[in-house]
Amino acid sequence: MKDPNDKPKRGLIGRLWNGFWSPVSAFSVGFIVIAGFLGGVLFWGAFNWSMELTNTEEFCVSCHTMETNLGEYRETIHYNNHSGVRAICSDCHVPHEWQHKVKAKIIAVKDVYHEIMGTISTPEKYEAHRLEMASQVWRKMKASDSRECRNCHSFEYMDFTIQENRAAAEHQRAIDENMTCIDCHQGIAHALPPGHLEEYKRIVDEIQAENAPLSPKTDDVAAIQSYVGKLSK
Repeated sequence: MKDPNDKPKRGLIGRLWNGFWSPVSAFSVGFIVIAGFLGGVLFWGAFNWSMELTNTEEFCVSCHTMETNLGEYRETIHYNNHSGVRAICSDCHVPHEWQHKVKAKIIAVKDVYHEIMGTISTPEKYEAHRLEMASQVWRKMKASDSRECRNCHSFEYMDFTIQENRAAAEHQRAIDENMTCIDCHQGIAHALPPGHLEEYKRIVDEIQAENAPLSPKTDDVAAIQSYVGKLSK
């Protein structure tokens, strides 16, 4: 005779459901999973909100040391033009691609440090560091093929027939010689420091040397040096 106290065995789905909601210590597995999911959603939302907040023009120019940058930028075509389309700080200095954007945000932590330390807190200090700051931006843009410029500008969609003759000729030369935007437009948004031509040439030469393949002769020298170093240990 069947015992009335015996409960029917539940199927696999039923057992999994019971296990999902069974307490583990103080909380059930289901509660922990759902709470973790909601916590992750909140964290991700807060993280993206903070990323977008730090991309705003108001945030970028909130530091005292950015007043010089802001004044120069307001005199350029990127701030005021016939079409009313503007490029703000983050359009030129923050990549759109996620991995590059996060890297840029991490590197920008140094700007907070220099703001606190007053590295460029006076006009005199700013001018003393202008070439160094510009050089860092030029190097990044040259190495990335002017990635941030190309978020808005593209040779492919330029109509040279409605450009000024000089601009059309230079853009065609850039295409023919595989040049990039920053090769000609170093001072597009901010004043150029003295010695900018020499500094930019140095940057180009360094990047070309870094990307140049090693010659067989160089490889041989490196191998010999490595072998001698091992013998001396």
